[in-house]
Amino acid sequence: MAESGTPGQPPRDPDHRPGPEGPASAERSANSERPAGPAGSAYAPAGEHRTPDLWTELVKLTDQVATGKVVGGVVPAWRRRTRGERRWPVTVSVVVAIVLQIQLSDSLTRPLPHWLLPGLEIALGIGLNLANPVRIERRGPVIRMASIAMILLITAANAVSAVLLIRAIIEVLPNTMSAATLLASGASIWITNVIAFGLWYWEFDRGGPVRRAEGTVAHPDLMFPQMSSPMLAAPDWEPYFIDYLYLSFTNATAFSPTDVMPLARWAKMTMAVQSAVALAIGVLVIARAVNILK
Repeated sequence: MAESGTPGQPPRDPDHRPGPEGPASAERSANSERPAGPAGSAYAPAGEHRTPDLWTELVKLTDQVATGKVVGGVVPAWRRRTRGERRWPVTVSVVVAIVLQIQLSDSLTRPLPHWLLPGLEIALGIGLNLANPVRIERRGPVIRMASIAMILLITAANAVSAVLLIRAIIEVLPNTMSAATLLASGASIWITNVIAFGLWYWEFDRGGPVRRAEGTVAHPDLMFPQMSSPMLAAPDWEPYFIDYLYLSFTNATAFSPTDVMPLARWAKMTMAVQSAVALAIGVLVIARAVNILK
């Protein structure tokens, strides 16, 4: 029995369903005959789901963060205006630094009077706490200069003590004959060094705490891991003083950047100076103490 169909044409498939004719149909037919593109390319065969290229997605996410666009529907806190951070962590750290400086012996504070620099630091600290008693939200040239002056006094006093201690170790002066006294003095100077440089990082990164809270500076001087990977941090995360204190501590112990990368030149030079001071104090104090204990 002859199959139905138009003479001269191939027999028709019983399951065949007529479809629309035209350019669109021809294009689909052509696409179905194309070979699959290389991995990570923008081309995907029609009707198939292509797994997103991870590198492309990472570049896209980086562009969104750099331009301040939303990430996952939320702008990261360090990119937008937020409330100022609390004052008390900074105050506690400054008080600890002043106490450590006061308990040093007179031989490590000369030629200045023992109470001169700590007294000035206390006066500036009181003024700064009166200007921003709870949160650091008020800014102005006088407040900023007072804050920088306080950090400068802490750093200068600690630098003088560090130089005098290193000189005493090299010249084998009487105040370096006791291992306990030497280690206590070295630890006080080292801890004060961590606090002082933590204050410098905190005060100058993106213009200081008030400017960071306003979210007006787009480019960070210090890149924290939460900034480069915002999907791993809470939407309200932004760097506070404790983060800068941690940065200072790791830089003083590892003598190099760890998880926080310096981007600005001032940050690189500051970290280099801190590492050099911490290394000199640590090596000389420990070496002298071991020599005494032998």
